[in-house]
Amino acid sequence: MDVLSVSGAAYLVAALLFILSLAGLSRHETASQGWTYGVAGMTLALAATVLRVTDAGSLTSLVVLGSAVAAGAVVGLWCARRVQMTGMPELIALLHSFVGLAAVLIGWNGHLEGGSHADGIHHAEVFIGVFIGAVTFTGSVVAFLKLSARMKSAPLMLPGRNAVNIGALAGFVILTVLYVITPSLGLLTAVTALALALGWHLVASIGGGDMPVVVSMLNSYSGWAAAASGFLLGNDLLIVTGALVGSSGAYLSYIMCKAMNRSFVSVIAGGFGLETGPSGDQEHGEHREISAEDTAELLLSASSVVITPGYGMAVAQAQYPVAEMTRLLREKGVDVRFAIHPVAGRLPGHMNVLLAEAKVPYDIVLEMDEINDELAGTDVVLVIGANDTVNPSAAEDPDSPIAGMPVLRVWEAGNVVVFKRSMAAGYAGVQNPLFFRENSQMLFGDAKTRVDEIVGALSRVPV
Repeated sequence: MDVLSVSGAAYLVAALLFILSLAGLSRHETASQGWTYGVAGMTLALAATVLRVTDAGSLTSLVVLGSAVAAGAVVGLWCARRVQMTGMPELIALLHSFVGLAAVLIGWNGHLEGGSHADGIHHAEVFIGVFIGAVTFTGSVVAFLKLSARMKSAPLMLPGRNAVNIGALAGFVILTVLYVITPSLGLLTAVTALALALGWHLVASIGGGDMPVVVSMLNSYSGWAAAASGFLLGNDLLIVTGALVGSSGAYLSYIMCKAMNRSFVSVIAGGFGLETGPSGDQEHGEHREISAEDTAELLLSASSVVITPGYGMAVAQAQYPVAEMTRLLREKGVDVRFAIHPVAGRLPGHMNVLLAEAKVPYDIVLEMDEINDELAGTDVVLVIGANDTVNPSAAEDPDSPIAGMPVLRVWEAGNVVVFKRSMAAGYAGVQNPLFFRENSQMLFGDAKTRVDEIVGALSRVPV
């Protein structure tokens, strides 16, 4: 059996392992097994690629491949050791940009080498691959800058921004036709510049509150960019893997758009950022404050407690004391559950991963649709680091930038305690009238410190 047959079979097995990995990662109970399948598939794919390069007998190619794998391994290990869970959303956005840039470079290489099959098809592959890759690259860079607070989260509101986007897409279609007929370096340069500008504008035009959906959509874009590269390189595994990532990312984005009452088409068009609405500094009345000790007493007097975590909990790394607080309350007979909004944090599933990491039982971590109707009968809700996902303006103010977005109706509970560093607006830049409700009280300070104080107070009370 020749090397091509062996590597082809290995690619097929790797593709199946990637499919099993996606299936495993879809559930908490099988996530570890899904990760194992994914690692095994990637290891097999790399081994098959090394085998192909070795069989080609080119020492230069083997050295280049080995150097690339070594460099990637070093960067990957460095990121794994250095980046905290709170930094994962922006890291993932940055990794998407690498995929986009790789697609652009592969497309340019395809132009310089020329086509080995039907020229028209090859030219279309080059042009489309470069366009998708360039949009993914700059769009992901902007997402990284926004998520890491290196760029303002407010949307860029250029006059006629939708016309700009439509014009860019129309320009891409025209340039594609011209390039397929008469390929030239000038046309390829033009579409690269156009796509880089479009990717930047698409994501810059979207407000911070919608960034979780944007990250998911960029994940889809990176998949299609990889698939386009697979066509150019004649690599079946890259085509299959890119299609898996692209389709799963698009479907996840669709699910998240439904959860946020947003238009899926407008995600692709970059048109659902914050348009209008109240300033983040707008006041809605007087707020009340509460101490950690009084919060502990309130929790002990309750029969049911719901904890709503958000990105602030992740930043404070408060998931471990929150898990300990949960354990103590349950030992004292209090029914404790968690309410997770579909876009809590900066990444889909962010809060679920943090709570699982802290050993919070899966069965008390519920999605918004599972618990929202039960909040009205809950004695106490603790809002730890969440803001936009519990904002009543979404349900009550038609002029709010987040109007229509399904939120956790925590204000319907008997008592609400909001853990926050200050009265500042959330990531979407919208003030939250929940803070001024009669049944709400603010517990200011670092979330981890305050929860530790509550845990200390609870520990002093006998079971």
